[in-house]
This record gives sequence, structure tokens and C-alpha cells, in this order.
Amino acid sequence: MSDVVSLVPLLAVLVPALALPLILASGARPNLREAWTLLAGVGTLAVVAWLVRAPETHVTPLASFAGFDLALRADAAGLLFALLASTLWVATSVYSIGYMRGLREHDQTRYFAAFAASIAATMGVALAGDLLTLFVFYELLTLATYPLVVHAGSEEARAAGRTYLAYTLGGGVLAFGGILLVGTLAGTLGFVPGGISGLTNDPTLGRAAFALLAVGFGVKAAVVPLHAWLPTAMVAPTPVSGLLHAVAVVKSGVFALTRSVLYVFGPEQAETLGMALPLAVAAAVTMVFAALVGLRQDNIKAGLAYSTISQLSYIVLGVALLTPLAMFGALLHVVAHAFMKITLFFGAGLIYVETGEKYVSDVAGIGKRLPLTMVAFAFGAAGLVGFPLIAGFVSKFHLVLGAAESVHPAFVAAFLVAGVLKLLYFWPIVYAAFCGERDRSTAASRHAFAPAHAAPDGGVAQVPPPAPERVDPSRNGSEEAPADLTAEATGWERLPLGRETAAALLVPVLFTAAMAVAFGVVPTAMPFWDLATTAVAEVFG
Repeated sequence: MSDVVSLVPLLAVLVPALALPLILASGARPNLREAWTLLAGVGTLAVVAWLVRAPETHVTPLASFAGFDLALRADAAGLLFALLASTLWVATSVYSIGYMRGLREHDQTRYFAAFAASIAATMGVALAGDLLTLFVFYELLTLATYPLVVHAGSEEARAAGRTYLAYTLGGGVLAFGGILLVGTLAGTLGFVPGGISGLTNDPTLGRAAFALLAVGFGVKAAVVPLHAWLPTAMVAPTPVSGLLHAVAVVKSGVFALTRSVLYVFGPEQAETLGMALPLAVAAAVTMVFAALVGLRQDNIKAGLAYSTISQLSYIVLGVALLTPLAMFGALLHVVAHAFMKITLFFGAGLIYVETGEKYVSDVAGIGKRLPLTMVAFAFGAAGLVGFPLIAGFVSKFHLVLGAAESVHPAFVAAFLVAGVLKLLYFWPIVYAAFCGERDRSTAASRHAFAPAHAAPDGGVAQVPPPAPERVDPSRNGSEEAPADLTAEATGWERLPLGRETAAALLVPVLFTAAMAVAFGVVPTAMPFWDLATTAVAEVFG
């Protein structure tokens, strides 16, 4: 497609950015504040959807700095990421309203303002037309998400925030070093499908540039051993974990890596420099290592965090294999993983709001209390394992085929081993949720690999007490709350189908699960399929 100068890509960044002051100004009026949030989400999605349907590639020149042009450019790869993030921001905004009100969370205005700033930065990362523009928004995303990581205000949250900044800002410094080397070698920082020419003229500097970009952006992609910040950041509220740590932050890392490998160096130069294989090995190790560590996690969000670390490296490995099918599978997995993982995070948050539970060992039989939630959770988990008719199967099928046709087909084993480890972690959770008993009296009530968390006295935690009171989000923070929703400490009350929680919490989790299934059943009907196809054609010809 031909390029056309337009302000529309900039509008995708400005809509959520302009919502920020409106949200802050509406702090005393929660309904208005959240209306701004929803309007900004829908507006951003509408702008991105228009760009997806546009017959031309829209470009917004921004500035010139040190001889390098900065611009936003809505190409196929960028629109795939932008469409994904803007779609899930709408769902997460609805969920956040139910979650924050349901738990009577403090500083809700700051929370929604930081969310708007974060999605604005994400749009900038997605639509960046060059390395320098990407870097600017990449760093702004780090700063915008920090208040969300430390939202709880506890010492644990502050420590997690310090770790988050140390890792991500440190990675940014390394990435900037790589950008300087690319600019020195090539004289340009603009993304070129298939790579910028001239990066192999000095192989030593070329390898150094590749390594700095891979390590720097590999921090947010959570490639081992750069992953430690992600599990600690799960102290953030669950909607933050869902959107930012399953979509925006971590996907900005893998997206920046994809841009660096395929749009800066390109398949031929990456192969010539010999740097793709080390990146592929690091990704394969991460996939298996994180899956093994996750297998032992009793905290639900911690288990999901290690699953995310593993799944992100599916994408990194697909990019590093340098084959059209592997790249196609990697781009599809950016989307598939997002829908599946955010479903799981939404489910975990809903469990916590309704019951106060956050450990696998405390939710046996929870399917009786939250049937629709746990059905959605089961679909998300099955997709991550790679079951047919769910999004994960579609992306992983292409990733495995791409590995098989590459010059290193042994990497097929990494995908298969990691998939089996996912099955060993998720199947006992789903089985216990529907077939177990809350008092752990049966074998089906206990996870085969994740030991129960320790009690404060050092022993094994006992059957949990009754759930805390929940505030109905529709009451807008009213002090009046319904009675405890569990029948007794050793069981779960069965409620009428569809009345297990507030609609603001249930609808988003059902929507994301439905999207994961739709992507698995009719993937070619989704715009993401065409965008991924176009991106692969641009890179490989």
C-alpha cells in the first residue's frame, strides 16, 4: 500500500492522552470519571479500526532529531498490535470499574488516569515508524505504568515498583545504545520490512547493536534471566496484571524485538551476523524454564505470571527462527495469548473480589460458586495448552510448522515440552474447580504439583474462612453491602446462573473467552489474520 500523510495515527495516541486530564478533573464524580475512560477506550478503538480499513498506509511526521526523522506509521504489524491493545482496553475498562468499586479500592482516579496514559504510550509503541519514536513511547510506557504497579502503597508494592523501574529503565539504556549503533551504521532509524541495509558492513558493530537491542527490549519480553520483575509486579491490581502484564507492557517488549529483528536487521542480515540462533536458544530455555517454575506456584497470579514469561518466548522464538510461517505464528500468538491470558487474569480477579481467595489450594470446588467464570477460565487455560478450536492452537500450529521448516527443526521439541508443562499446571486447577471440594477432602481437590501455601505459623494453610463482603459496583461505592455470599466455610453456595457476580466483572471475562474461541474457530474472519498475512508478505516478499 502507498503511504499518505495524515494526522489519524497521531489521533490514536491523542484520544487516550486527552482523556487523562478529563479523568483527573472528574475525580469527585466517579460516574463521569469512568464515562471518560469508556469514551476514550471506544474512541481509540474506532480510530484504530478506521486505520485498519483504510486502503493506504497513514503516516504522521512528528519531528526531526539529530538528523533522524520521527514519525508514526500505521503499517500492518503496528495495526495488529494497536487493534489488539485498543480492543482489550475497552474490556479492561469495564472490568476495572467492577473490580475497583467491588473492592472499594483507594485512589481510583489516579488508577484510571495512569491507565489512560499507559494506553496512549502503547499506541505510540505500536504505531512508531522508526526506532527512536518507538524508544520514546517505550520509555513513556514504563513511567506511565509505574503508578499502577505500586497502586497498593504497601512496602511489597513499593519494592516491586523499584524492581520494575530498575529492570525496565536499565533495559531502555541498553536498547538506546543499540539504537545509536544502528544509526551510526545505517544512517537511518526508519523501519524497513526485511531490514535496513548496511548493518553488516561492520560485523562486530552489527552484532553489538543486535545484542543491545535484543537484551534491552528482552527485559519487557521477560526473556530469562531478565524476567524477575514480572512475577513481583503481580502485586498490582488484577486489571493491571491483565492488560499491562499480559498485553501492553510485555507485548511492547516482544513487539520491539520483532521490529528490531525483522524491520531493522531483517532475516538475511540477522542470519549473516549469526545472532538469531542465540536469541532462539534463549527463548527456548525461557519457555521450558518458566513453565517448570510455574508448575510449583500456588498463588494464582504468580502461576499466571510464569505462564506469561513462557508464552512470550513462544513469540520471541517464532521471530528468531526467521521463517515466514514462524513469523506468522508469532504474530498470531501476540493476539491469541492476549485474549487467553487476560481471560485467566480476569477470572483470577473475579475469584478474589467474590471470595477473597488467591491461591490454587483454596479454590477447589469454586466452579459451583462461579460456574461461568470458571468455564471461561477453562477455555483460556485450554487455549494456552494448545487445544484445538481455541486461539492458542491456531498460533502454535503455525509456530511448530515454522520451526519444522527452519534450519533448526529441533526447536519443535521446545514448543511441545512447554505445551505439556502447561497441561500439567492448568488441568489440575480446572479439574479441582469443578470436581473438587473446598475442604480438600478428595484427591481431586489438590493440585498434583503446586504445594499449598504456608500458613503464617509455617504449617500448611487450612481451609479458608468465609469470603469477605463484596460491594456491588452498581452501588457506586455505597457503604451498604450484601451479606456474605458463601454458605459456610467448607463449601460454596450455588447461585442462579449468571448471578455469580456483577455484570461489570462477568461480561468482560466472557467476552475475552469468546474472542479466544472465535479466533480458534474462524481465525480467517478476524482482522488480525489479514494484518499478520500482510506483515509477513512485507518482510519476506
